Amino acid sequence: MQSSSPQRSAFAAETALERQLRELRALHALAETINQCPVVEAVFPEALQALRWICGADRAAVLLFDAGGTMRFAAWENLSDRYRAAVEGHSPWAANDGDAQPILAFDPRQEPSLHALLPLLGEEGIASLAFIPIAHQGRLLGKFMLYFDAPHAMQPDEVRLALTVAEYLALALSRQAAVDETRRLNAELEVRVRQRTQQLEEANREMESFCYAVSHDLRAPLRALDGFSRILLEDAGAILDDDDKDKLQRIIAASERMGRLMDDLLRLSRICRAGMRLAETDLGAIARDAIGRLRGQEPQRGVIAGVASGLTVQADAGLMRIVLEDLLGNAWKYTRRISEPRIEFGRRERDGKAFFYVQDNGVGFDMRYAAKLFSPFQRMHSPSDFEGNGIGLAIVQRIVQRHGGRVWAESEPGRGATFCFTLWTEGVPAEPR
Repeated sequence: MQSSSPQRSAFAAETALERQLRELRALHALAETINQCPVVEAVFPEALQALRWICGADRAAVLLFDAGGTMRFAAWENLSDRYRAAVEGHSPWAANDGDAQPILAFDPRQEPSLHALLPLLGEEGIASLAFIPIAHQGRLLGKFMLYFDAPHAMQPDEVRLALTVAEYLALALSRQAAVDETRRLNAELEVRVRQRTQQLEEANREMESFCYAVSHDLRAPLRALDGFSRILLEDAGAILDDDDKDKLQRIIAASERMGRLMDDLLRLSRICRAGMRLAETDLGAIARDAIGRLRGQEPQRGVIAGVASGLTVQADAGLMRIVLEDLLGNAWKYTRRISEPRIEFGRRERDGKAFFYVQDNGVGFDMRYAAKLFSPFQRMHSPSDFEGNGIGLAIVQRIVQRHGGRVWAESEPGRGATFCFTLWTEGVPAEPR
């Protein structure tokens, strides 16, 4: 049996700030999946991934009570068929337990309810495990199982965050139940439909509030790190050597970066929920204004920028300004090391279909990783080479999707990049989305 997994070894080397950032990423990815997926089954893989990121578990599973009150596997990672068949139905809590608490089995031999399963755990290579209840409003829905190939004593923070993931999933399950119930009641009295719709809206508001609370709670230790580092640097600067000062400056810089990251996450959330006002919008004028402001920030750069005319569309001008500022800002940034930088914005046709594009002759990227571009926190280049949080293109994609279009990228390393997007591929709607 291994003494430790590579995943846990990497976690052990993390700083507190890096751990908080990883936790925030895992929780945000889960919340995004819950908000976007039409069925709750699509949420399970992201929930298991979040748990493994947060707790360093080697394997994980989610089990839910079926209609008969038996625990059944809904999703799992790295568990054998034999193991699942043998343990399905096992639960340390009754189906009607209104106050189920986590059970942490550092040594399964000390847990009486697991004695019959010890040979099977040994065959599976499981050294420690944990039962995390999934409950909503006092009702037990199921459990998360975390498995460790080496003895692992879960820390209070790990348990707290595992319960947070369980609450996220419980909210998603409850929301899915509300949706299903609403569909069933569609043919019944209007008052019943209104009641169920209100429950769904309350579940959505609860999810939004919970996401904001997570970001807000993470700001408190961040402010403490930044504030005390600045105080120490100011009050004890005369007696600190250059190495100590450099470490404090790095803590302050990392705190500022994480603060900006939180701001970007909230910005992404607000953009996804903001109302839209459609009007005749001149994308060319917006692009020229964005390029003018970029020139004002770096007047020494001789970027050749071309913007086509006649690029008027029905769109929300404010949201499209964000799209073009992000795309042109990226082109400006990634041509910084080019001797004769060029940026172009215009419209083309391919297979009889029109699309807009932002093209540059910058550093480019490998198309094998293009699918990662529009996911939050995914970047093609190191932050030490090019600044950024990896949120901008995710925001671009959300806005383009709200305008009934899609966005994609084409590139080669060292030969620039072209970002393309369409709007209203099925026609401009009577009511904005």
